[in-house]
Amino acid sequence: MDKADARADVLILGGGLVGSALAVALDRHGLSSIVVDPADPAVTLGSTFDGRASAVASASHKMLDAIGVGEALRGKGCEIRQIRVSDGLAPGKLDFIPAVDDAALGTMYENRLLRRALNDAAVAAERVDLRMQTRATSVERSADGVRAMLSSGVTVSADLLVAAEGRQSPTRAAAGINVARWQYDHAAIIGAFHHQRSHENIAYEIFYSAGPFALLPLPDDESGHRSAIVWTVAGDHAAGMLKLGDRAFLSEAEKRMGGFLGRLSQAAARSSYPLGFHHAARITDTRLVLVGDAAHGIHPIAGQGVNLGYRDVATLVEVLVEGRRLGLDAGDAQLLKRYERWRSLDTFMVAAATDTLTRLFGVPGKAASAIRRFGISAVDRLPQLKDRFMAEARGESGDLPKLLLGTLA
Repeated sequence: MDKADARADVLILGGGLVGSALAVALDRHGLSSIVVDPADPAVTLGSTFDGRASAVASASHKMLDAIGVGEALRGKGCEIRQIRVSDGLAPGKLDFIPAVDDAALGTMYENRLLRRALNDAAVAAERVDLRMQTRATSVERSADGVRAMLSSGVTVSADLLVAAEGRQSPTRAAAGINVARWQYDHAAIIGAFHHQRSHENIAYEIFYSAGPFALLPLPDDESGHRSAIVWTVAGDHAAGMLKLGDRAFLSEAEKRMGGFLGRLSQAAARSSYPLGFHHAARITDTRLVLVGDAAHGIHPIAGQGVNLGYRDVATLVEVLVEGRRLGLDAGDAQLLKRYERWRSLDTFMVAAATDTLTRLFGVPGKAASAIRRFGISAVDRLPQLKDRFMAEARGESGDLPKLLLGTLA
């Protein structure tokens, strides 16, 4: 069929970290997709675009390995072998340390590396029709299928529409899906720097009343040891933080860290993102599925954002593959109901947990801090509870789809 009048099993609106992963995963299972995204790859794949880094949980990494993306990332990330949680710099901490022969809790990757690996895999995939710098100007969903007019002037059709457009998903809004949302009146300052001492593959989560201060290990480079930073500040302080010179910014960061990684240097470019919570009331509609941030958006406090999206991908792929074996097309209502049931509880529980943690650690005052330190120290002495938390961090809890176990569906 001519590309100008293409048909596929799935039409994916949004080709970011989640949408592109879905397209590649579908291809590995013999399902075709058309990916429509307005972004310009010359910009989004550039070295200066999006300075964020993501903690890819071990279960999510198994999926990337299974769909053939892991090899392109090999040696470019930094394993998280330990997580240390503390209330400020006061005594009392909570260490999550897996057994020596257990999988890492996750792997830190700069987003630009993830984006490049997924884009290359999508371009190379036989059943992925990637249409960048293109928008869907109109979309019609009916009992018979999905048709979309693209900004290029062509029409494409599919059995299922997947919205992977991010937090402000226009497709979700057009479907009339209600969203519970609120802002935290905080912003995250994102960046990276070098430091004198090795991070030893430890991720640090230091809680202050103004918000968490997270240090995430990155691979060493020719200049030495590196970490990414996610520094939560009051929303009205973000602009001022971005205006600070590198020396002043590093000095402030050292104070928050108590100097435990030694002298800081070579601050990378910084950016700021407002922090908020949103959760779609439902994640399906007639021949429509929401994935990733189109379905749910949480505080980065637990580093689970992109991993929730990858769990959506793994679940949706398994549902669609099993449906095809039964002779059902990708938009069949029975399959969408199964996806909704499978994902709704997990996403709600993770979202609720991160929101509760954000509010708990944000309570100011010495009494609240003392109670938090007591709780942290108590949990640190409960191995079974810590093992459960580590399973959550790895993305290995609950009813897992096959891709998250490292096998094709």
